[in-house]
Amino acid sequence: MERAFQVDLRGVVELLSHHLYGSPRVYVREVLQNAVDAITARRALDPGAPARVEIESPAATGDGTVRVHDTGIGLTEAEVHELLATIGRSSKRDDLGFGRHEFLGQFGIGLLSCFLVADEVRVLTRSATGGPTVQWRGHADGRYEVSPAETERAEPGSTVILVPRPGTGQWLESAVIADLARLFGGLLPIEVTVDGRVVTGDGPVWQRAYPTVADREQALAAYAEDVFGFTPFAVVDLSVPEAGLTGLAFVLPQAVNPAARAGHRVYLKRMLLAEAVDGLLPEWAFFVRCVVDVTELRPTASREALYEDDLLESTREALGARLRDWLMELSTTDPVRLTEFLRVHQLGVKALAVHDDEMLRLVDRWLPMETNAGHVPLAEFRRRFGTVRYTPSVEEFRQLAAVAAAQGVGLVNGGYTYHSAIVERLPAIDPDVRVGRLDAAELATRFDLVDPATELALRPFLSTAQATLDRLDCEVSLRAFEPPSLAALYLVDRESTHRAELRATRKVADDLWADLLGDLDGTGSDRPQLMLNHRSPLLRRIAGLPDSRLAVTAVEALYVQALLLGHHPLRPADSALLNRSFAGLLEWAVHDQQGETA
Repeated sequence: MERAFQVDLRGVVELLSHHLYGSPRVYVREVLQNAVDAITARRALDPGAPARVEIESPAATGDGTVRVHDTGIGLTEAEVHELLATIGRSSKRDDLGFGRHEFLGQFGIGLLSCFLVADEVRVLTRSATGGPTVQWRGHADGRYEVSPAETERAEPGSTVILVPRPGTGQWLESAVIADLARLFGGLLPIEVTVDGRVVTGDGPVWQRAYPTVADREQALAAYAEDVFGFTPFAVVDLSVPEAGLTGLAFVLPQAVNPAARAGHRVYLKRMLLAEAVDGLLPEWAFFVRCVVDVTELRPTASREALYEDDLLESTREALGARLRDWLMELSTTDPVRLTEFLRVHQLGVKALAVHDDEMLRLVDRWLPMETNAGHVPLAEFRRRFGTVRYTPSVEEFRQLAAVAAAQGVGLVNGGYTYHSAIVERLPAIDPDVRVGRLDAAELATRFDLVDPATELALRPFLSTAQATLDRLDCEVSLRAFEPPSLAALYLVDRESTHRAELRATRKVADDLWADLLGDLDGTGSDRPQLMLNHRSPLLRRIAGLPDSRLAVTAVEALYVQALLLGHHPLRPADSALLNRSFAGLLEWAVHDQQGETA
């Protein structure tokens, strides 16, 4: 035998208040939605029918209730039984002879939101198709009654009466209801009043007529200030016909955290859906805040977000393309303005350039990047140096920038977010461009060899230096390179670093894993190099020191200085050497010729 589900309406209301709706304030939106849909249905039958929604707060009714009057299509007694008493059955479905597209509501649970603030809901309704006024009375425990109304309505439509729940009085105050009605319904094309005061305006600000372009710009900037609290850097008009979307994108005047959720104000058929909808724009477009009205996108059941489907995805792509086109237009019409924008919002543009060739061209031409020739765009850098060499980390750039510049090698700092990826993508827009990562070992090949006679003469010093640094696993080499002010350069190539990491891992791995790592380990040395510069006057003076102990201390100091100049991390042994060499040099400096402390 079939049985019907038994529904505890109190439990359903509790579910709605804590898990579906974000706040009890949505009851104003839902009663407005039902009223607007009822008016839409009536006007489909009679285009000249009045279109009004009147809300009365307890201050106006005098009996503690809230009343919402509309001039909509109303309901017959049969429709009241069928539609108002069935959870999930929308009163705007084809039962009234109309398609769902024209209506705001879709889920048939809007009336339940009234129980967030009311213990009892009464509906007085008279159908525009004929019949008497009917009263439906619903209670929070799930009971309802239908009866003839004691008083006939003067015209078709409905009146929703809310009998407040204890503790919800703050949501029923006249000023609060007016603010909520203005927030949710301020753009509606029908007149909405609260206690006799009109809360609707002149429609979307972006669709109004203005005397001049300057007047429109001023009005839109004031609107952004009112809605989002900032004066926009720029305003971009938005339109996606297939989604029925129109609106504005306001470009933020200051940088923001890309990880922050960018909420946008979204209206559905000019009724506010939510103030902080995410997922409307691509993730890279975090530098704008939008206000849009849509007709074709679907809301979620809570009507506080957009339903993720193919149409929303294509809309997101179209809005991203519009923002990209705006940037491209800016690059040709106002390069100074574009430079200012890039200074503030370069991270979002760089994120897009990683995937989009047009944005890559914009970044290549206009966005300054850190190089060893200053902050210049990549296009200018290529004109100077031809090949684009880069380092994948800031530390490597700091280590090699000055030395590379002295050898006439241009170097880009690829250590910042997206910089390496952008440099590597340059051949996508210019097949002739040469791009390569600069390695320390490669740079060393550009250094000049010292003539054999000189190196032979310096062999005792080099032997002393090597013996000093052997315990630090560092090789000593002698070369001649620019600039002469740099006495020593600490170099670690990628292969050596990789082998060192493999060997360190083998020491703590089990036998099987250690054997596998051993197969990957090459036969080369994993020791870094301290490259001594024979062109440095300081290095030549150190090499000529007659006191071997002082020479050892000086080599230790050169080693630590090279680590610090290259921004290399100091191991405990390196830190100890720093302290020892510094103390040794101080001790030598304060002794007189007889070896006594001065």
